[in-house]
Amino acid sequence: MFSSSYSNLPPLPHRLFLLLTVVWAGSLWTIGYMVAPTLFSVLQSRETAGMIAGHLFRYQAILGVTVGVLQLVLCNVLIRRGAARYRALRWIVLAMLVCVLAGYFGVQPFMEGIKVKAQALNLGVSESPFKREFGMLHGVSSVFYLVQSLLALVLVWRASAPRTAGE
Repeated sequence: MFSSSYSNLPPLPHRLFLLLTVVWAGSLWTIGYMVAPTLFSVLQSRETAGMIAGHLFRYQAILGVTVGVLQLVLCNVLIRRGAARYRALRWIVLAMLVCVLAGYFGVQPFMEGIKVKAQALNLGVSESPFKREFGMLHGVSSVFYLVQSLLALVLVWRASAPRTAGE
């Protein structure tokens, strides 16, 4: 029924892995390096820009955790099928997942706490006595995001490389 050319196609788990890689990396780069900076350059209020960016980064973090877990499952499936290259890819995905968990779910609650303290003083964070502490935490969060972004580049590069026989 199917021609023999279909047997040369990559297996479905590999295609799903690539699709998830593109979704995660693309959204990570688009939100972090295009949308968020644009918000801060276009909107008059830094607080409004920060609020919108914060929502976007929350959605990005949820997407990252979801995709990361799915990719780990796919890596395990492919490794069991003999695709050894997914052992290294699994470590990259795991490192990206750690960056999401530490950078967003680890640091973000502290940043949110500082925002609440500033609001209690009827101030925005940038006018509050907590500005320096918030800036430091924002920097830590940004480093995790940058590392995750660079790991995403490595993941895209390595996952899309031509497969060797049997992978």
